[in-house]
Amino acid sequence: MFSKKKKDNNEDPIVENNTEEQLTEQTTDETASAETETIELSAEEKLKEENAALNDKYLRLFAEFDNYKRRTQKERQELLQTAGKDVIISLLPVLDDFDRANKAIESATDINPIREGISLVHNKLKSVLGQKGLKEMESVNTVFDTDNHEAITKIPAPNEELKGKVIDELEKGYTLNDKVIRFAKVVVGS
Repeated sequence: MFSKKKKDNNEDPIVENNTEEQLTEQTTDETASAETETIELSAEEKLKEENAALNDKYLRLFAEFDNYKRRTQKERQELLQTAGKDVIISLLPVLDDFDRANKAIESATDINPIREGISLVHNKLKSVLGQKGLKEMESVNTVFDTDNHEAITKIPAPNEELKGKVIDELEKGYTLNDKVIRFAKVVVGS
């Protein structure tokens, strides 16, 4: 009997071990499935949080861009309203000189000083505009160029050298900072 008990004792632990293993496996499976659900929910929540953060970032960026557009539009309008301010301010002394010339004409008996005064005012006006980037185009005796000239009429050239060249200038052309702002109105020899 003695030996029989030993066998029973040996068999019992094996059965007990198998039962414990089965219980542990079931518990592990249940825990794993619960953890998977928790991980899936947390992944969903993470994606929702990421989505909310990106939407917030997008809205802030859109609002910032909208504010930038409004600010630049306002600055552009202010610039257009005051763009000629410095040119006007620099022309005011010339206007004052013309006013003085008009007063001098009323009481003048000699015309030569008036001519000289008007010539000085004219040169002053040219120099002020030249400082702002305005230049006169030289057109007479140059080859006719549609980028700089506007032909008013064609006349027979007095000699062969003047064919296709500008013979006379009716209105001067001007460039502002090397960009044509007014074409010269010219007569071309043919």
